[in-house]
Amino acid sequence: MTLRSRSAALVLGALLATALAPGLAQADPGGEAQQILDLTNGHRAAAGCPALTANPRLTASAQGHSDDMAAQNYFSHTGKDGSGPGDRIARAGYQSRMWAENIAAGYRGPEEVVRGWMNSPGHRRNILNCELRELGVGYTSKTGTRYTTYWTQNFGTSR
Repeated sequence: MTLRSRSAALVLGALLATALAPGLAQADPGGEAQQILDLTNGHRAAAGCPALTANPRLTASAQGHSDDMAAQNYFSHTGKDGSGPGDRIARAGYQSRMWAENIAAGYRGPEEVVRGWMNSPGHRRNILNCELRELGVGYTSKTGTRYTTYWTQNFGTSR
């Protein structure tokens, strides 16, 4: 991901966070998204899969879902508006041939959340699916919610 596209993704995430609920932490202030991309790509390399590249539309979708879960204090692949991952990915303007989503809540940092995903068969399958080519990561922290931290990975392969 170029510095320009990463900056655009972070700005979009911050705008989404501000619009959804005051009090949400700024999107990815500590570089969690990049750390998750790097850790995920490390596992993919060990399995012989190509590296994922960051995609700003998938990032917007993932960040929006993390923000929404934190703002409305829930944890689910289904949004409070009834949307599923494919709906949110399409709304962000990503035209996918295939997609997948990992979510997590309550983990304290990138290493911990990626380890949790790798220890879960379904999440691990998404991470190690060599047909998926791009990734967007969302991370939001909000005190006073059940889990405090909300993590989303949106994977895709464009048409």
